[in-house]
Amino acid sequence: MKDFLDALSSKEPTPGGGGASALVAAVSCSLCSMVANLTTGKKKYAQYQDKIDEYLVLLEEKNKILQEDIEKDAKAFAPLAAAYSLDKNTPDYDRIMEKALYDAAYAPKEILADIYSLVPVIEDLSVMGSRLAISDVAVAATCLIAAMEGCVLNIYINTGSMKDEGCAQRLNKEATDMVSNGVSRMKKVYTDIADSLT
Repeated sequence: MKDFLDALSSKEPTPGGGGASALVAAVSCSLCSMVANLTTGKKKYAQYQDKIDEYLVLLEEKNKILQEDIEKDAKAFAPLAAAYSLDKNTPDYDRIMEKALYDAAYAPKEILADIYSLVPVIEDLSVMGSRLAISDVAVAATCLIAAMEGCVLNIYINTGSMKDEGCAQRLNKEATDMVSNGVSRMKKVYTDIADSLT
């Protein structure tokens, strides 16, 4: 963690906002795992045991993917950084730049999908999870909001420079739809839990 934060603090362009968003999503995922671990085996939540068992396995897999996404975001940016350093008179400059922009936008869109996949898990845990850890579900929801809203900006900043406007608009719409839906659902989880605690 210290190495990542030190790198994030440096003047190097990666890791950046995309990697930070993936990390925040991994924190959300870890909180979900904690809640599932605190719930499993408890008689009070026996009716949810099968689903909790499923989530304990699933969340471990998702956490690994999200941690890999931190590096994935950095790798997607490297070709774009190289393209920006090219002379505009370089043969095939426009094609090289367009591909680099597309790849740099597509990678965070895939990461966004990984982040978004936690939305229904958090919704379920808000119902199934131990009431002793219900505030942690709300924190997971808040982290996921930040992760989604942060990740999508790494798409927009690249699609905004693409010459293929149709492709850029498609990428933006797919991403925007995910974020809009996911944020709305996570805000409801947070509000419902906060209301139940006050």
